[in-house]
Amino acid sequence: MTVPIPSELSDIVRLALQEDIGSGDLTAGLIPADTVANATVISRQEAVIAGIPWFNEVFKQIDPSVQITWQVDEGSQVVADQVLCQLQGTARSLLTGERSALNFLQLLSATATQTRRYADAVAGTNAKILDTRKTIPCLRTAQKYAVRCGGGTNHRIGLFDAFLIKENHIMAAGSISAALQAAQQMNPQQAPVIIEVETLDQVQEALNAGAVRLLLDNFSLPMLREAVALVNGRAKLEASGGVDLGSIRAIAETGVDFISIGSLTKDVEAVDLSMRMQG
Repeated sequence: MTVPIPSELSDIVRLALQEDIGSGDLTAGLIPADTVANATVISRQEAVIAGIPWFNEVFKQIDPSVQITWQVDEGSQVVADQVLCQLQGTARSLLTGERSALNFLQLLSATATQTRRYADAVAGTNAKILDTRKTIPCLRTAQKYAVRCGGGTNHRIGLFDAFLIKENHIMAAGSISAALQAAQQMNPQQAPVIIEVETLDQVQEALNAGAVRLLLDNFSLPMLREAVALVNGRAKLEASGGVDLGSIRAIAETGVDFISIGSLTKDVEAVDLSMRMQG
């Protein structure tokens, strides 16, 4: 699949390699520099693969002569014991890059796999799965890339590309109307404006103020249905809070447009991958 690659990919990989290699790989230095080896990366479990560009970049920065042949595509579903790729290069280069490359691939595949579970759970409804800002520091764009590989949609990237007016913002501004008016006045780039609401009365207040997108925070299923009926298409609705695989189908069937889930990027468990060396 084709998903835009974050522009900072090479910088993030460079920092990861600095962290891991430091002044040099002591153990790899035990092997003669001219020893050539082959390696195979295998998935030990079912997963959705994401992170191939990061994996490739690790070896590109360590040793551009390393050859990598992929047998799967980005965003593809794989099964346990499936071969993902084969590598050929000096044994030192393969061993030095192994952990950093697998770290990226394991983490991003975990995010994509988790996202695919949620996307499959709402299939046939109008709801889209959204990520949040609850990401691993410095890996936000990478994880949001993986969400797209898994069939999800990105929420705002950070504090700079959308307004998300929450309870404390509303309190400081004085009212929903005042906060929304302030956002409209300082919004020359037409960034999205999202109002978080906690009650049906606030839904009505936000609609009266001209809101076009509402985040329904911890609404029960009956409240979600009432909100959908009250809004009646006049604004986009996002459900958030208390969402898991057991509840998401019912939430989607209320008619909301989006469901945001922090666990896509916050509570991921790395996919079990291994790299096996051959002479």
